Amino acid sequence: MKEIIPQSYKNHRSFDWVHIIATATLLPAILVACLTLLPIISQDMALTIIKLLLIYFGACLLVLAIKIRRYPLVLQDRIIRLEMRLRLERLLPHDDHWQINGLTTDQVVALRFASDEELPTLVRKVLDEKITNRDQIKQMIQYWTPDRNRI
Repeated sequence: MKEIIPQSYKNHRSFDWVHIIATATLLPAILVACLTLLPIISQDMALTIIKLLLIYFGACLLVLAIKIRRYPLVLQDRIIRLEMRLRLERLLPHDDHWQINGLTTDQVVALRFASDEELPTLVRKVLDEKITNRDQIKQMIQYWTPDRNRI
């Protein structure tokens, strides 16, 4: 599990270094190789460089594909968290609103499928039993509210 460090002005910015390195080095590496190295080296060396560049290009594309897929999912989880907060504030008794902050993102994302009728009971059960596995929480749901807008 990732260690949670208190946020402050000094550490509030987040950089995705894998994404930055993959995008910032991909095109310059290809351009430098094509413009400077290929015209002046032997054909065998040129083929080796081209092969290495293609491997590097493929690896960068794979990293970027994974990162590009992850960004909307993280954003979607944040939106689900907000929607569920509003839903829980409406459904839970006022005295139980403090429980909303006790739910992890995984718990909230899994609980979004529960019907309004069973949601308050499931929230208490998930918190009391400290259930964090999304699949386990989803299996506890009896009456599903479908989410047809999932990315």
